Amino acid sequence: MSVRFIVTGGGTSGHINPALAIAGMLKDCYGSDCEIIFTGRAEGLEGELVPKAGYEFRPITAMAMPLKPSPRFFKALIALQKGKKQCRSIIKEFKPDAVISTGGYVSAPLLYAAKALRVPVMIHEANAFPGRANKLLSKGAALVMTGFPDQEDVFSKARKVVCTGNPVRSIMYGNTYEGSRQKLGLKDTDKMVFTMGGSLGAKTLTNFILKTSADPRFAGIRFVLSVGKHNAVEMPETLPSNLEIMSYIDEPNVYLSGSDVCILRAGAVTCAEITATGACSIMVPYPHAAHDHQTYNANMVASGGGGIVISDKDVEDGKLTDVLLDLLNDDSRRAGIRKVAQSKAVYDTNERIIKAIRDVMDNR
Repeated sequence: MSVRFIVTGGGTSGHINPALAIAGMLKDCYGSDCEIIFTGRAEGLEGELVPKAGYEFRPITAMAMPLKPSPRFFKALIALQKGKKQCRSIIKEFKPDAVISTGGYVSAPLLYAAKALRVPVMIHEANAFPGRANKLLSKGAALVMTGFPDQEDVFSKARKVVCTGNPVRSIMYGNTYEGSRQKLGLKDTDKMVFTMGGSLGAKTLTNFILKTSADPRFAGIRFVLSVGKHNAVEMPETLPSNLEIMSYIDEPNVYLSGSDVCILRAGAVTCAEITATGACSIMVPYPHAAHDHQTYNANMVASGGGGIVISDKDVEDGKLTDVLLDLLNDDSRRAGIRKVAQSKAVYDTNERIIKAIRDVMDNR
């Protein structure tokens, strides 16, 4: 028996990558009997990544909805109505058994259209603080899957809520601190700090590492900095000898698990990777994330001693220097952080997601 899904989610890789991961799980589960198409903005990142992953992509109109009435509010409202009409046509033509959203404003037109046409809606919310689209449109949803636990009250109007965790690449599991350090060529006495700001890099973190790696107090520390493909910071002509800069990390799992300290943003997928690899992390939430959701994510990981959270402003004000120095000088604390972080990993995320979806599909 064939099954059909329309998947949506976009704007950032934090929405798109989980959507692609779930689509891959569905393909593995249902095999050749599974047909999947995506909707989103052609101009958005999803318009690039989804076709590249081999899925059919149907472009629609969507625009972020401002919180307060303004000229942009009415433009967004018009775009939503146009997008809903487009999605109704796509649903009537494709006849999906369900639609799946991983969030972002691009998902709203499809979810509204699916509800109007009585097509089951399934939502995956990656963040500890739910996005507006997912929260608003979860009412009456057949299923809400959450990346973090204890969100039943937030999605109380959904028919079913299941904590599945956030899907991450399989390479993130099974790494050990000792094994990864061997791969990185680190001796027992060596100490390494790994910094990664996501696919677009992070100006605050990059500037901090450029300054700190040149600080005499950190002369014996090896620094590895991933600046992303669109680094916004101009690099000095001469770099400290203990600093290595990369635009892309092929094996982030090795660096996350083998470094003594990792300095990272706190997107939902990054947080899932921290727990999966048992990284000793200092999380610096992106200050302009919607509803400051990265701070919520970071605090969930850090609770009970699973990491350290410091604000972007505090980093700019120089407060991270002493925090990092103290952590590098405390072997037992770093080991404790790794242990607590890894205890929060959800190892069977894929199985939980597929079981939750199949339960809904089998009981329609």
